[in-house]
Amino acid sequence: MKKIAWLIILGLVALVGCSNDDIAKPEDKLQEYVDLWNQQDFTEMYTMVPEDVEGEAFNRYEKIYQDVEVENLDVSFEAEVDEEERDLEEIESQAFPIQVSMDTFAGPISFETDVEMVKTTETIDGEEQIDWVVNWNPGLIFPELADGGEIGIDNIEATRGEIFDRNQEGLAINDEVYELGVQPGLFSDEVAEKETIAEALDISVDEIDQALSADWVTSDTFVPLKVFPSLGENLEEAIQSVEALTYQSTTGRVYPLGEAAAHLTGYIAPVTAEKLEELDSSIYSQNDLVGYRGLEELFEEELHGQNGVQIVVNKEGEDPIVLAEQEVQDGEDVQLTIDASRQQQIFESLGDDAGTAAAIDPTTGETLALVSSPAFDPHAFLYGLSNEQWEEWQNDEQNPLLNRFAATFAPGSAFKPVTSAIGLQNGSLDPNEGITINGLTWQKENWGDYSVRRVSESNGPVDLRDALVRSDNIYFAMQAIDMGAETFVEGLQQFGIGEDLPYTYPITSSTISADGSLDNEVLLADTSYGQGQIEMSALHLATSYSIFKNNGNMIQPTLLSDEEQGVNWKENLLSEDNVALMNDALRGVVTEGTGSPANIEEKTILGKTGTAELKQSLDEEGAAENGWFVGYPEDENLIVAMMVEHIENQNGGSGYVAEKVGRVLSE
Repeated sequence: MKKIAWLIILGLVALVGCSNDDIAKPEDKLQEYVDLWNQQDFTEMYTMVPEDVEGEAFNRYEKIYQDVEVENLDVSFEAEVDEEERDLEEIESQAFPIQVSMDTFAGPISFETDVEMVKTTETIDGEEQIDWVVNWNPGLIFPELADGGEIGIDNIEATRGEIFDRNQEGLAINDEVYELGVQPGLFSDEVAEKETIAEALDISVDEIDQALSADWVTSDTFVPLKVFPSLGENLEEAIQSVEALTYQSTTGRVYPLGEAAAHLTGYIAPVTAEKLEELDSSIYSQNDLVGYRGLEELFEEELHGQNGVQIVVNKEGEDPIVLAEQEVQDGEDVQLTIDASRQQQIFESLGDDAGTAAAIDPTTGETLALVSSPAFDPHAFLYGLSNEQWEEWQNDEQNPLLNRFAATFAPGSAFKPVTSAIGLQNGSLDPNEGITINGLTWQKENWGDYSVRRVSESNGPVDLRDALVRSDNIYFAMQAIDMGAETFVEGLQQFGIGEDLPYTYPITSSTISADGSLDNEVLLADTSYGQGQIEMSALHLATSYSIFKNNGNMIQPTLLSDEEQGVNWKENLLSEDNVALMNDALRGVVTEGTGSPANIEEKTILGKTGTAELKQSLDEEGAAENGWFVGYPEDENLIVAMMVEHIENQNGGSGYVAEKVGRVLSE
C-alpha cells in the first residue's frame, strides 16, 4: 500500500511540474527580444536567435539602421494566448504579430509582420529544459528583404532656381556647359599638346598631369579638366588642333550677362567648411553649391531647394521598392524688374572706367539696372579660378571685386536739385530772387581760411535757375546757411537720407554726416552742394530725382517683379508748380550749362552734373574727383544716375559722365 501511495504522489508531482505555468513561455522571450530591439542592442539580440543564423547576416540590422539613421524606434506586440487551448509541451513554435515604426532621414517607416518563436530543449542536470528563440530572417529588418534584396539610398538633387529679368531673359540660369578634357590614348606629341591645352584652358601642365595620374585613368577614358559656360573661338581652335582634347556637355550654372551683372547676380561655388557651419545641416552637405555675393546669396534659401532622398530595396530584375521618401523640392525662380538689355548697355557705356549706375522707372519704382564697373567673371568661381586671376583682381587698383552700386559716395553737385527742392518746399528759397555774388569764392567772417568756391563768376544776380545751370556752389551754400541747420536736416530726412532705403537688395544707407547733424556751419554749407560728409548711393540719388517725374512724390524703388509698384516712399516733397520750375532749370543744365554733353537730338534730356572732390581735409589741393550725372528724358519714365571715378583724368569733368548718360538715354 505504501509503495502504491508514493507512486501516486510522484505522478501528481510530475503532472504539476509539467504544467504550462512551469514552462518558459514564447511571449515572455519575445518580450525580452523586443525590449532589446527597442534599445537597438543588436549584440544581445543575436544571442536570442538560432545558432545557424550567420553573424554577418544578422549584423545587417545594425548597419542598415545606422545607414538610414533610425530614430524613435518603437517595436511592440500583443500576445493573445488561450492558455487552456495551448499545450507548450506539444507545440514546436508559435507566431506573434508585431508592429514596428521608426523615423529615418528620408521619413517615417512602419510595418507589421509576424515573429515566429521556435521551441528549443536542453538537458540540464538530467532534466529537459524548454526555451524559445526568435526564428530570425532579414524580413524582420524590413519585410521587403524577406526574400532577398539590398537596401539602397537614392539621392535626388534639387534643381536650383533661376534668376530672370523683367522679360524672362536669364541672368542666372541652368544651361548647357562644356566639360573639356582629354583622352590619353589620342596624344601624338604629348609634351607639346599638353602645353597647347594648358594655354587654351588657362591651367598648368602640372594640373593636367595630376588629373592623368589618377588610378582609374586608362588610354581610352575621358579625363575631365575644366568646365566652360561656352566654347569660344580659342577653345574651338584648340579642340580642332589637338585630337586628345575633347568635351562633354552637361548642365551647369550660367550667367548670360557675365561681368555686366556679376555684382548683381553674384555667383555659386562649392560650399566652404566655414560657410557650412552657418547653414542648415539638414539641407546642406559638404558637396553642395551655395550662393556667394549678390542675389545668389541674398535668395539662397529660395533658390537652393531641398534635395530628395529615397530608401529603397533593390532586387535584381525588379523596380526598386520605396520604403521611405523625402520628396525633392526644386528651388524657386526669382524674377526681377531689371531689364537685361539696359543693364548690359549701361555696363558697356562705362567701358574701362570705374563707376556705378542705377536706372529706375520714376513712376512705378521698378529698378531697370544696377551696375558696378569694373567687375569679374562670375563663372570663374564655379568652374575654376586660377591663382593668377585671383591675384590680378586683388591687386587691380580699380578693385573689380567692389560692388559700387551697393555703396555710397559724395554726390557732389548732382545733389543740388535736392537742396533746391527742400528750400522750395519749406519756403526758405525764392526761385526768382537774384543774389549778388562777387568773385569765385565766398566765406563768412568766422570761417578762417576756408571759403566756398564756384566754377565761374556770374554776370549779375544769381537766381535758382542760373545757379543750377552754372552749378554755383556759393548760391547753394548761402541758401543752406539762411535755411539753418535744423530746417535743412529736417528736409534731408524727408528725402530718406539717414534712414534705411526700403529695398530688397541691401544698399548702404545714405548719410547726412558722421553723427547725423550739421551743427558746423562750414559742414552745412558744403552739404548743400553735395560735399561735406553727405553720401548717397546711385539708386537713392536716382530715386530722389523721381520727384521731378512723379508729381513731387519720391517713389519707393522695387527689385522683384511681384513687389507692389507705384508706391510712394515719401510724399509731397515738391509742389506741382515747383516741379515744372525745376524741370525747366534741369533742362537748362543740359542745353546751356554743365550738362551740355548730354544734349542730343534724339531726346529731350534733363539732368544735373556733379563733381565730388575726395579730399581728406578742407585745405587739400589736387584731390581725386568723382563725376556724376543724373538724367532723364522728358517724355519717358526713366532716370539714370551714373558716377565715374577719377574724372580729373578726363577732359570735360562731369560732362564726361553726362555724355555717357546721354548716349544711354538716346539708344
